[in-house]
Parts: sequence; structure tokens; C-alpha cells
Amino acid sequence: MENSNNYCVIMAGGIGSRFWPLSTTEKPKQFLDFLGLGRTLLQLTFDRFSRIIPTANFLVVTSGNYKELVLRQLPELKESQVLSEPLRRNTAPCIAYATYKILHCCPEANIIVAPSDHLILKEDYFLEEVKIGLRYVTGNDVLLTLGLQPNRPETGYGYIQVAEKSEFEHKENLFRVKTFTEKPGRKMAELFIETGEFYWNSGIFIWSAKAILNALIKHLPDVNLLFEYGKKHINTPDEVQYINKVYSGCPNISIDYGVMEKAKNVFVLCADFGWSDLGTWGSLYENHKMDKMSNAVSGNKIFLYDTKECIVNMPDNKIAVIQGLKGYIVVESEKTLLICKKDDEQQIRQFVADVMLFEGKTKLDKKVKGSGEHRT
Repeated sequence: MENSNNYCVIMAGGIGSRFWPLSTTEKPKQFLDFLGLGRTLLQLTFDRFSRIIPTANFLVVTSGNYKELVLRQLPELKESQVLSEPLRRNTAPCIAYATYKILHCCPEANIIVAPSDHLILKEDYFLEEVKIGLRYVTGNDVLLTLGLQPNRPETGYGYIQVAEKSEFEHKENLFRVKTFTEKPGRKMAELFIETGEFYWNSGIFIWSAKAILNALIKHLPDVNLLFEYGKKHINTPDEVQYINKVYSGCPNISIDYGVMEKAKNVFVLCADFGWSDLGTWGSLYENHKMDKMSNAVSGNKIFLYDTKECIVNMPDNKIAVIQGLKGYIVVESEKTLLICKKDDEQQIRQFVADVMLFEGKTKLDKKVKGSGEHRT
């Protein structure tokens, strides 16, 4: 039976720039059906946690620009369950806002905090571990994160080093956290794997509302005070106006850096859930259905010849004929076509910057030409 004190906060404010050109600022990756399942990443996240959390106990925190998009994709939610951030300020202010919102109606709440764009392949196992985590944090002043067994020296993930085991329900995979390391270099990542003491940081957290409030008071007092001063406005007509004011004063800081790396009461529940943060085209490729030539293909009219180990994503109304490629990303969205090597996808952010600069210059040139002015 669902516990009415258990809540889920889904963070859905990212812009997904590494999945350009499919993911754009107008419609980021969490609102797209990347896996061809008929459900977007946001919807899959909601579906997953709704198996153990009452629908009324969900909050989605997103940019104000995406609020209507969230409500269209999750019609089960009321408008009051979608919290609009006026500015992008990373995860700490996002979590502080959601925490005060939940505290207002349920001071005894336990909270799961999860990104909106992760893939979990072993959902049944994952949810059983999450339920154990919810029991562990109930009534305890602890901050729990979920760690994943690494299978390669990945340099794009954060790592958690574990210390001694914590005794709870005879669990062998619950540890006190010793250190956090954010995106190590290749040699350091290889060393982490060799020691057996390090796990990937999933970015999924479980804690009681009181525990995270205590942590915010202790480790991010300036951020906490901004929300503490205005808590009387929560769930009133003045809430939006006050939050808009609060965010302008919030630092851009992650919960990992602001709280988790400083706190002494942090624990990690480690397992292999079949997890990916789907942060890159490469991670999508690894989790996508493959054809016999190891191509990950999305589109109804794609013809491949002597092509292997590629990611191809085309609109259903577009015919694409591709010959002789190996290890490439080929993606078309609206008026943009991207063709680049999978190994070089870290350059996509630079590609985006260059395109935006070009488009900005083009718009300016048209404006100047249309006005009849001349530049020297």
C-alpha cells in the first residue's frame, strides 16, 4: 500500500544541450521520446515512481517556460504540483523550493529526488531498493544517495567512495559515504575501479524533509534563509511572485557541492539497476535497440548500406540514404542536420555555440538590411 508520507520530486529543468539538434531549449530531451517507447523520458520517470508514490504526492520542478509542456505530458498532475523556476540555478535551490513546499503540507514526509531523464532497466529491483531507502530515512537524520556498480572507467560521471557498512535490515549494500569525486580523469577513474571502493553517483536522493532541511540550514544557510523568510507565501497567491524574487538572489549551486560533499551523515545504497543518465548520444546508443550492424536507428524511411555502429535519428517523414559510415551520429531535427563522429560528440556544445552565433549574426544582418541602415 502506498505511504501517504512518501513524496517524489522530479527535476525537469535542464536544457539537454548535448543532445542537440534533437533537444533544443524550446523542447529539451526530457520531453522527447528518445527510446521509441511512446513515452518521453519525463513520462517514463513519472511512470516508474508512480508505482510506489501516490499521484498527489508528486512535484515536478521545471523552468517556467516548460510548465505547460509538463502539464500536457503529465495530465495526472494538478497545476500546483508543477513548480516553476524563473531562472536556472542548479539543483540546490530547486530542492530547497520543493522541500519547503512539501513541509508546508506534510512535515513528516520522506522525499525521493530524481532527475527526469534517467533510464532504469531493472525497474522492479530498483523500486524494491528505493522502498528500503524510504524505510531507512524514516525518522533518521540521514541523507541517502543511490550508487551504481561501475562497469568501466567512465570519466563523465561523479564517483562515491564508500566507508564502513551501515546496519539496516541485514543489507550488505548500504554504506557510509567517505568522499565524492566529480568527473575524474581517465587514470583516476581506472584507479577507482581497481580499488573496488567507488561507485557511480546516480544523482538520485532519498531523505526525510526534516533531514534535508537540517542540512540546508547547516551547509547552505544563505539559500535556506531565502526560502525560510518566504515560507508564509507557499501555497498562497503570492507564491510565484515571492519565488521569482528568491531565485534572483540564489547562487547557482548543486546539492552535491552545496550539501552532500560537506555533510557527515551521508550514506549510499549501492546496486546495479541497469542505470544510465542518458547524458550523451553515446549513452543513448548503448541503451538503444540495435540492428544487425550495430546501428541504433530511429525513423521509418532510413536505408543503410555498408554502415555500422552509428546513431541515426531522422523525422518519420524524411527519407535518408546513408552509405559507408562507421561510428557516426546522424541526426536531423527541423532545419538542422548534424553529422559527426561518435568519438567527437564532446564537441557538440561548441557546434551549438557556433550555430547560435551564426544565427544571431544572420538575424542582425537582416534587421540592419531591413531598416535601411549601413554598418561600417
